[in-house]
Amino acid sequence: MVILTALFFILGFVTWLNGPLIPFFELACELSPSQAYFVTFAFYIAYFVMAVPSSWVIEKVGYKNGISLGLLIIALGAFLFYPAAESRTFLLFLIALFVMGTGLAILQTASNPYVVVIGPRESAAARISVLGIANKLAGFVAPIILTALVLSNMQEFTADKIAMLDSVSKSNALNSLALQLQRPYLYMGLIIIVLALFVKLSPLPEIDLDEDGNVTNLSVFKQIKNAFKRPQLVLGVVTLMLYLAAEVLAGDSIGGFGKQLGVYGDEGNFYLKLTSFTMSAMVVGYILGITLIPKYLSQVTALKGSGVLGIILVLSIVLISPKLMIQLPGIPNLPIVILLVALLGLANALCWPAIWPMALEDLGGYTKIGSAILIMGIIGGAIFPLFYGLITETINTSNIAAGTEATSRSGNQLAYLMLLPSYVMILFYAVKGHKYRKW
Repeated sequence: MVILTALFFILGFVTWLNGPLIPFFELACELSPSQAYFVTFAFYIAYFVMAVPSSWVIEKVGYKNGISLGLLIIALGAFLFYPAAESRTFLLFLIALFVMGTGLAILQTASNPYVVVIGPRESAAARISVLGIANKLAGFVAPIILTALVLSNMQEFTADKIAMLDSVSKSNALNSLALQLQRPYLYMGLIIIVLALFVKLSPLPEIDLDEDGNVTNLSVFKQIKNAFKRPQLVLGVVTLMLYLAAEVLAGDSIGGFGKQLGVYGDEGNFYLKLTSFTMSAMVVGYILGITLIPKYLSQVTALKGSGVLGIILVLSIVLISPKLMIQLPGIPNLPIVILLVALLGLANALCWPAIWPMALEDLGGYTKIGSAILIMGIIGGAIFPLFYGLITETINTSNIAAGTEATSRSGNQLAYLMLLPSYVMILFYAVKGHKYRKW
């Protein structure tokens, strides 16, 4: 558990840097809002593409070596940020993010089964909650560290100031901004290499989920075919995909939404720290999970509560006026709707811990391939942000063309309605979907 907790902290740190990078790349690489969301697409699509190959890799090298290999690939992706920043080429940044996502896919496929099998299944959600706290604490820390090391001078690089520069000065300013990413990602890569060596030399035991050998001799495609005969797994993948859409959007879109509403703060970069608000809400949710599951609350009941809360929050986000403000230290006028987006983190916190063991229940030797198929559900984090960016850009452009941008709700706000099916599916899976064993 100590080793897994450290791994999930690294996983969270790498993952939740993407939120602040979206408005950063939008400025540094001169992108439209919808283009900037390719940051999340490149990162999360790697999970979908590499999930089944990850299962094959783990079949060959084992779970423990798979974790080390995943970490080394993450480090390689971090190192690729150096030449990408040198050339300020968005495509190279996307390749680096895809490589990091590939490493995380292997890491997730190798490490998640440990969490389920190292203790009683009914308390798996509580164990995953412990790891989730590490993951989301990293998500809380990552934007703050990135802002301090890289984005502390963002007030010098506002869109208005950049637009006033001539072409040469503008290019030099944006090059300088991009180069600020080099050192942090270089250090991060080195730290992850050290962790990979630590895992390799650690006493982490190898696990065998197919002790009777009934599955190992089957081809990967045969395993996938048989696994898809389990409704609890397939419906779990769909639920996980829609949940990931909600989790990623809650964490990665809040900064752009805050910027659109003018939440700059005294230093001009407060909107870049808003991801930490969502992560804080998720940490609260995980603490509740550890405290209540399974002694006072079953993971099924927790998932039902997540679905209901998510539905209420989405409707509130879309309907509440962005002009309603709350006073907080350091940010005197914070729209209440921003806090509601952050509270989606509370609704999302217990979804992964609950869905994962429910979907893998009764899979036996198919747990490994089931884990890989579940990882493919992370594609929700790749696709839905692109739709969100497209919807926001379309509605905002329409409002500007009609001259109603000051009185109409922005596309950033209305686009959250796309998350309503996510929470409806989460509620269905908790009530009924996880119980099915035959189609």
